[in-house]
Amino acid sequence: MFEFVLNGQVVRVPGASADMTLLDYLRSRGLTGAKEGCAEGECGACAVVIRCGRPNEAGSEYRAVNSCLMLLPMAAGREIDTVESLADDDRLAPAQQALAAAGGSQCGYCTPGFVMSLMAEYYRPGRVGACDPSALDGNLCRCTGYRPIADAARSLGPATPDRFSARLEHSVPALEQVTVDGFSRPTSVDSCVALLQGNPTAALVAGGTDLVVERNLRQRRWPHLVSVEAIEELHTLDDTAECVRIGAARPLADLLRGWSDAPEAVREWVTLFASPLIRHRATLGGNLATASPIGDGAPLLLALDASIEIASPGHDDADPWAGLGHLRPPGVGAQGEPALPSTRSTSSPAIGQRQAKRRVMPLAEFFTAYRQTRLAPGELIVAIRVPRPLPRRLRFYKVTKRRLDDISTIAAAFAIDAPAGIVGRARVAFGGVAATPLRLPEAEAALEGQPWSLATVARAQDVIQRVLQPLSDHRGSREYRLAMACSLLEKCWWESQS
Repeated sequence: MFEFVLNGQVVRVPGASADMTLLDYLRSRGLTGAKEGCAEGECGACAVVIRCGRPNEAGSEYRAVNSCLMLLPMAAGREIDTVESLADDDRLAPAQQALAAAGGSQCGYCTPGFVMSLMAEYYRPGRVGACDPSALDGNLCRCTGYRPIADAARSLGPATPDRFSARLEHSVPALEQVTVDGFSRPTSVDSCVALLQGNPTAALVAGGTDLVVERNLRQRRWPHLVSVEAIEELHTLDDTAECVRIGAARPLADLLRGWSDAPEAVREWVTLFASPLIRHRATLGGNLATASPIGDGAPLLLALDASIEIASPGHDDADPWAGLGHLRPPGVGAQGEPALPSTRSTSSPAIGQRQAKRRVMPLAEFFTAYRQTRLAPGELIVAIRVPRPLPRRLRFYKVTKRRLDDISTIAAAFAIDAPAGIVGRARVAFGGVAATPLRLPEAEAALEGQPWSLATVARAQDVIQRVLQPLSDHRGSREYRLAMACSLLEKCWWESQS
């Protein structure tokens, strides 16, 4: 059994399993405002709001998420609101009133989802001025009434104090361990690795934005799921002189928080990756672990020379921080014991407790075949490391059927350092052109040491044409993908001249 807060009331869920989504549970309780429109996180008709924050940070915020992509046990310990909770004594909430006044509802099927996304934006901490209509990017209206919906968002000024704004003054408690039929949520890397060892057929899940789609649309089931959402270490972001270390389970919506000098290409990538409803749940670790050849995270991180930290089953006398250098917590010795009794670090297990080993692997070596990686049974990605210095010029491109919230036909990332007009370091990475995301060392070699010119780009394009062997599918032909790969590199050059 577990419990969570639903519309202000504590709900206890006995006998729950991982074979039910939060959306199905809500509708079984008569809360039918949230609806299933697509079952894959593209329409937002099922949107609900979760109060989110870090346990060690003051305050909190509301985030709209797709309830069709949350398994019911993922709700344990959370505070969730549906559209039914908003009105007071038959008085509409601000988001509802704004949509009604602007004529922003036609058939009404999508309206509750729009309301919840707009509600989260209305109470967004630090918001100045009108609500931003881009907060609704993950909600689709099939009646095409977008202008009045956007007008409704722009009509809302600063939030007025009420019961919803009062909640945001409080921090969010840490997620606790959960164990129900077919689902476990450990609270540390060590316990997670131990669970994986004890359940060889278990699958890891982070935000669920890919795995739950497989459940919904392809009826896939897993003997046991192990969630990493309650492992605090996997949510951190550490910005040091040597690297930016991003926890594998940190939601993409938080990627830029704490990374003050993130390149503009990274900021653009976050927006292009998916809608806010997805970014509030999706993680870098999950995006890499799925090993999709069209995943958007890998090309950008390959161009950044990223590496990944992996935790694996260890031994009592193993050093869990071996090979991690400056990432070892201050005061922690080789066996995880403190160097001095007064500086014991909570980042490391106690002496004698079984520890997970740590190793670091270049991302360029991580993918082995279609949907296959070098992760061994019992291992999980702990963090992604982006080394400093960052490239001087970094560009990311995503070719899709529609601009936002779509799957790539081809993705490309280029990192070019040419401070004096001569290319010093070049990184060329693609997704959607092979069975795995990849870097092209041959194209990089054609660029490095040469003038940053169209002639040099043309030589690299010749290499791309010769080396890449993309397949044809319903998103694009082999010839189209080759042409786009070459064109995107040239586009990078032209943009560098402006």
